[in-house]
Amino acid sequence: MFPIIDAHAHLWLYQDTVVEGKTIRTLDNGKSEFMGEIRQMLPPFMIEGRNTAEILLSNMDYAQVSAAVITQEYIDGLQNDYLLEVQQKYPERFFCCGMVDARKPGFYVDAEKLISQGFKAIKIPAQRLITADNRVWLTSDEMMRMFRLMEKKQAILSIDLADGATQVAEMQEVVKECPSLQVAIGHFGMVTRKDWQEQVKLARHKNVMIESGGITWLFHDEFYPFRGAVWAIKEAIELVGVDKLMWGSDYPRTIVAITYRMSYDFIVRSNLLKEEEKALFLGKNAVRFYGFKRLAELPYIKNMSE
Repeated sequence: MFPIIDAHAHLWLYQDTVVEGKTIRTLDNGKSEFMGEIRQMLPPFMIEGRNTAEILLSNMDYAQVSAAVITQEYIDGLQNDYLLEVQQKYPERFFCCGMVDARKPGFYVDAEKLISQGFKAIKIPAQRLITADNRVWLTSDEMMRMFRLMEKKQAILSIDLADGATQVAEMQEVVKECPSLQVAIGHFGMVTRKDWQEQVKLARHKNVMIESGGITWLFHDEFYPFRGAVWAIKEAIELVGVDKLMWGSDYPRTIVAITYRMSYDFIVRSNLLKEEEKALFLGKNAVRFYGFKRLAELPYIKNMSE
């Protein structure tokens, strides 16, 4: 079995934030108040709403996932303090991204602090930078100043973009101005949305990668074995090559509908991809890009139902 790396997962102790003027906060039994409605944010057995590293590690060990990249999103609130603890406690299992609040000026100082604290990546949920009454451009002076700092300090940019080509031109400019900046674009370019391929094509640049966090959510109507998602992966391989693509689960929200293992098992079982393509997509590319060392070797544990 080849090593499996999750390039897009989330952790938080609790949710308590506001996005676009709407409240998001942890309730009980895995539920959250989410922007005006009650949503099942976590599996119901996570009764306290605590999405901790230890729970994810248990899932990773069971599913034979050696390591995970922990990204962030504004809908979960800034989790920098907790993720710094996680990074220090489990350095060989987790690669944690810090996050700045780029929705308001002054975030450059926060980026400096995060990098000085030891974060090797910074996350920007760029789709949240476009609202009905405001837009923060990725090419703004403060944003470009931060990207140049990250390039100098060799910090990876983890970024989710708005649907389609909305922010592609901005990213083209960022990559042009910061050619050594390593970039991981999430949600597989918002596959299933119009012009998703334009985001994927950004990986034709030397230091840009695409990760598939949320791909099972985007194909949720189709459900397991997500054959349409596999065809999308094949299309992306044709566009940029398999060496520019990485698997991500978007844990824990996706495991409300499926198990953690199912979030990659549909790829392992597919007859549409070659074995080496599976190995690169599910782990080898992420090992190279994020620099994981001493990967955990996890035996298969037989289920009681087998």
